[in-house]
Amino acid sequence: MRVGHHHGGWTISLSFVIALILTMMPLPEMAEPFRPAWMILVLIYWCLAVPERVGVGIGWLMGLLLDVVNGALLGQYAIALAVIAYLTLHLHKRIRNFPLGQQALFIMFMVLIGQGLVLWIKGIIGQSPNNWLYWAPAITSGLLWPWVFLILRDLRRRFRVS
Repeated sequence: MRVGHHHGGWTISLSFVIALILTMMPLPEMAEPFRPAWMILVLIYWCLAVPERVGVGIGWLMGLLLDVVNGALLGQYAIALAVIAYLTLHLHKRIRNFPLGQQALFIMFMVLIGQGLVLWIKGIIGQSPNNWLYWAPAITSGLLWPWVFLILRDLRRRFRVS
């Protein structure tokens, strides 16, 4: 293997496509507020696993994609995901050593930061949500983190993503 040669770029790309599909998939009206932040989960995983390949630029691009898919003000999710990617990259050496329970708390905190940034931008343009369920995805994302982590880690190992 050549130095600097990377494998598994399609695996990373496919995981983001699946996260986007899960984000767009219709849910019953009662479950909609609890939709996990799939894109954030996948972004954080790849920032932790291969920080030299997935970073702020990928976070910004995935955020722009979310802006388009959600019909949001162009840039609001891009800013949130870029900040989340930056913070994850800055702390990745510590976070990788945390047990999954502590990582789940970190995920909840990162989703809260992302939602707070989006809420701030929505507030500026007069579109603030009017109930506490706006924050529910942080809880569901944290609860799902161990499974997302284990599935993506298995894929990374199976397809030798480096």
